[in-house]
Amino acid sequence: MSAPWLADIAERTLDAGLHREPVIRQPGAAEINLASNDYLGLSTHPDVIAGAHAALDTWGTGSTASRLVAGTTAAHVEFESDVADFLGFEAALAFSSGYLANIGAITALVGRGDLIVSDTGAHASLIDGCRLSRARVVVVDRGDAAAVARALAERTEERALVVTDSIYSIDGMIAPLRDYHRAAVDNGAILLADEAHALGVRGPGGRGVAAEHGLSGAPGLVITTVASKSLGAQGGLVLGSHLLREHLIDHARTFIFDTGLNPAAVGAAHAALRVLRADPAMPDRLRAGVRRLAEACGGEVPDAAVVSLIVGDPVAAVRAAALCREQGVFVGCFRPPSVPEGTSRLRLTVRADLNDDDLDFVAGVVRGALREVGAA
Repeated sequence: MSAPWLADIAERTLDAGLHREPVIRQPGAAEINLASNDYLGLSTHPDVIAGAHAALDTWGTGSTASRLVAGTTAAHVEFESDVADFLGFEAALAFSSGYLANIGAITALVGRGDLIVSDTGAHASLIDGCRLSRARVVVVDRGDAAAVARALAERTEERALVVTDSIYSIDGMIAPLRDYHRAAVDNGAILLADEAHALGVRGPGGRGVAAEHGLSGAPGLVITTVASKSLGAQGGLVLGSHLLREHLIDHARTFIFDTGLNPAAVGAAHAALRVLRADPAMPDRLRAGVRRLAEACGGEVPDAAVVSLIVGDPVAAVRAAALCREQGVFVGCFRPPSVPEGTSRLRLTVRADLNDDDLDFVAGVVRGALREVGAA
């Protein structure tokens, strides 16, 4: 492909310290992984692996079609029913990823001539859903429920949707979900809250922020979440009423036209949900580890499982992450546009299966790397 502008963009991206390359993991690598979102460490749990194997033996490697053609197995329906029961909603619908779940839900609920109120902490999948919906979008400061209420009250559109992450993915802080929900309900709107980073982390038995705030199954509330983080598998979910599920089946393009979630991921996610049900103290152990690591690294203790350590310069952040990897610790490195300019950072995601010795070792490595790049 001959396109000189591609080379120009590549050079500018490299000069700004924003070039990215996938990090390739090797089997059996002797490193502690704090870059994943495997919060409960269930991706390698023997029961979860067995669940994937059982689904492979029963259904094969792929779902073979879209969910509406031949891609829905009994395993999909059983998992949807069980996760809805666990989270306290009437129904759930599984998508092949959390990204597609958010885009599908937003574009099925609002469109041209409607309003979306989004806060500045919204994940890229929510932002893209807003754009694709063609609705008018008002963006308010993260956590500003009064601004949400004003935007809804002043609208001229009949239908309106509020979108937010319940736990902001960059720094692990919690959104004022109860206040957002009240603002939505009082103004005849719906709240869609992405609980991707809350399932297995917050709430009774890991049921999320909505459950923690007593909102499970509440009218005017739609929840999206994923099987790819605390459940250690793959896939996205939308939860709400039976009527919402039927609406999404009829109108969510990312459900209608996408190949269904593969059976192995369904089997693994369902097995992980059973593990979480059987050990409801897992989220408590996770958050205790988060506190230990955050305090040892000198960072702010978050509400969830993400420890965010600001470096500032993107080149320094990349170097700090590389130094950690050289010492056997794999950490996340977030740079613009994932975070605002000047706030490039190391992002450490704690797992419930790490012990105190693991966390103390990680803290020592991270502190040393930050000192080396002048960010300690």
